This record gives sequence, C-alpha cells and structure tokens, in this order.
Amino acid sequence: MTSTTSRTSGTSGTTTAAPGADQAARASDDVRDVVGVSVLLPDGRLAGRSFASRAEAEAWARPDEGERVVELNLLCDCDL
Repeated sequence: MTSTTSRTSGTSGTTTAAPGADQAARASDDVRDVVGVSVLLPDGRLAGRSFASRAEAEAWARPDEGERVVELNLLCDCDL
C-alpha cells in the first residue's frame, strides 16, 4: 500500500502531488521490492504462519534451536 503526499495550492483549492511523490509511488510498485518476513526452521522449511514485521518474526523465532528470520520476495514464494 502506497501513500503519496499532496498539498493544496493557494486559493484555487486544487490538489497537486508533491515533487517526487509520483516517482516514489512507481518505485514502490516494483515487484522486486515486495518482500515478506518468515522464519526458516532447522529442517529447511518455512514456519507455517505469517508475520506483520521483521520484529514480530524475530520475537517468535528461536535462534538457539537453529531458526532464522528470512526475507522473501513474495512474488516468487509458492508456498503461500
């Protein structure tokens, strides 16, 4: 989900995009930037749950048991 910053010009009441907002929106639409976070289990499988953030995954993972937090390109993730 992308948000753009806009501003209202003077008295006309029209709204225009802030400089660079359009470029930022296009850059964030790049599928290579769409990543998710998961936990890689010691047996090589991904945890069977999703995480809203890397911090949530790190809190759930047990590194002392060989689990690792990984970031995945969601476009290429066929397990979902």
